Amino acid sequence: MAKRFMLAGTGSGCGKTTLTCALLAALSSLGKDIISFKCGPDYIDPEFHKKATGVESRNLDVFLMGEEGVKHGLSVHTRNKEVAILEGVMGIYDGLGNGSYASSNHVSVLTNTQVILIVNTKGLSVSVCALIKGFLEFEKNNIQAVILNNTSEGMYSFYKQMIEERLNIKVVGFMPHIPEAQIESRHLGLLMPDDMAEKINILRNYALKFIDIDTLLEIAGKTELFNYKQDLTHNFGSNRESGESGEIKIYAASDEAFSFWYEDNHDLLISMGAEIKFFSPIHDQALPDDADGLLLWGGYPELYGSALEANTAMKQSLKSAIEKGLPVYAESGGFMYLQQSLTDIHGRKYQMLGVLKGNVTMTKKLQNFGYYEIEAQRNNMLCKIGSKINAHFFHRYLSDRQGDCFMALKQSGKSFPCIVSQENIFAGYQHLHFWGNISFAQNFINACFEYSKKRCPNEFYNKPVRNRTKKF
Repeated sequence: MAKRFMLAGTGSGCGKTTLTCALLAALSSLGKDIISFKCGPDYIDPEFHKKATGVESRNLDVFLMGEEGVKHGLSVHTRNKEVAILEGVMGIYDGLGNGSYASSNHVSVLTNTQVILIVNTKGLSVSVCALIKGFLEFEKNNIQAVILNNTSEGMYSFYKQMIEERLNIKVVGFMPHIPEAQIESRHLGLLMPDDMAEKINILRNYALKFIDIDTLLEIAGKTELFNYKQDLTHNFGSNRESGESGEIKIYAASDEAFSFWYEDNHDLLISMGAEIKFFSPIHDQALPDDADGLLLWGGYPELYGSALEANTAMKQSLKSAIEKGLPVYAESGGFMYLQQSLTDIHGRKYQMLGVLKGNVTMTKKLQNFGYYEIEAQRNNMLCKIGSKINAHFFHRYLSDRQGDCFMALKQSGKSFPCIVSQENIFAGYQHLHFWGNISFAQNFINACFEYSKKRCPNEFYNKPVRNRTKKF
């Protein structure tokens, strides 16, 4: 298992993502084989890590994945790596509701991961000690050192001496304010600017100059092992007839409009016998004929409404396949694409697939934001009535057909109906990590499997037999 440390912050906007990218680039330049993780329900930062630095990135979310899922994911993905950097979410103790469940600190304590606390010193002098002291003493934690952000080179020695003398904790470096390497925010997340490579090079050089990499790696090396269930073994073909374990092809939308997914979801489907292939609803003319299943993940369809509307050939191809029974799982942006129309923030209306008889419009605020447990109100393609899985909702657009196959319940007691379910469609604003309830993924595979037999029975039964027993 790799050495590892977490970059956690005092709050959002303290510089976690910038410092994570800086250190990923710095360690890569030193020849370290590294991987990154993002705590919480975030698609954008992991993709940003990957595009900005070329480093593989995954999610660790206690609420969506469960504690065993988090431990399993961290263990499996760091198995052949040298160093892992975990980026926290919000402030280190910010978790579900008014507690620290599912917080960065929860992940750190659960996985015995050492923490480097990032502190923005802008507007602070001696008070920075009070701020850090509060974080050190608030709850049980693994905070081992501090990195200061927005700190000038001239002031760094002042802060370092004061903090180390008063609090007996190491200060292992700083990052100054770097206007030329600013990464602006846009829409729901970070903007990937055209000059990203140049910005990352600047951040890397500052990290190498002003952060004590050797001490960071020493702290990372103190990380202890943790136990997790080793017997997560499932025979995914146990409910099928002998000889019915051929590969199936599942196509996932992937382009400017659709890019939000958990890579672990793809890995799980692959382990169950699927081949994941990609297509573009914007640029391609048709869904390939060999599709046995369809994944329409989230993204920014509202920013590309004109292009999606104009690709009538693709819309006709997708609609025809779905109407013939092609199993489709859709989240958020993918759910919006299935609707009749989408009206963006400027009031421009675009025609979408029209598979679902609903219309989507922009609102001024987040709708039903946060973590929810969702429970099936009737049998559907992915589960039976009463089945549950945890979900995250993050959207500003509303449909006049939100669905009522599930009931979403928040810890606060708030609830609302959600998800449109038809015989071969499961679509809504939910974001799911299939490790939260693996049977949802297995049932989707089963639906794709059955569709494959109907689509091309002769070809299917000539496929080689595959052993579907996999260990996670």
